[in-house]
Amino acid sequence: MFDNQTIYIILIAIGIAAVMVYFFLDKPKPAIEEKPVSSGSNTLQLQAYERLILLVDRIAISNLISRTPHDGLSARDMQLVLTRNIRDEFDYNITQQIYIAPDAWNAVKNLKEKNLLIINQVTASLPVDASALDLQRAILENLMSDKNANFHELVSEALSFEAKKLL
Repeated sequence: MFDNQTIYIILIAIGIAAVMVYFFLDKPKPAIEEKPVSSGSNTLQLQAYERLILLVDRIAISNLISRTPHDGLSARDMQLVLTRNIRDEFDYNITQQIYIAPDAWNAVKNLKEKNLLIINQVTASLPVDASALDLQRAILENLMSDKNANFHELVSEALSFEAKKLL
């Protein structure tokens, strides 16, 4: 039925197919290849933590208020200035999240959201004709009465802790 030459060709084809199945289908491929962390990567991570510690300091409400002039502004105008400053600072540093631990980034995001919430809530509690100075005073009084008002310090300490682990 088959001559010897045809049988050899069939056996070789089966052998090649078996080798291909062994090498290509039988072995699981790694999903993501992990690369060792290089010193350049550590430098980028440390710089990211440094920038985010600066961000946390800049969006701390008390620091933000002290840097923001209030002359002639209404409380609503001051609210817009303060919230825009927080968002701008955050947006400027948003790319740093790729270099830091996810929990550290979440802490920074939570600080931003908490600060925006405080500013918006205090503004909503003031009369419509309140001045920027009235808003600043009310915010600072709110922070002084809140035992969790130093949230920016906790976030800063957490970022410092993570950065020190890289050293």
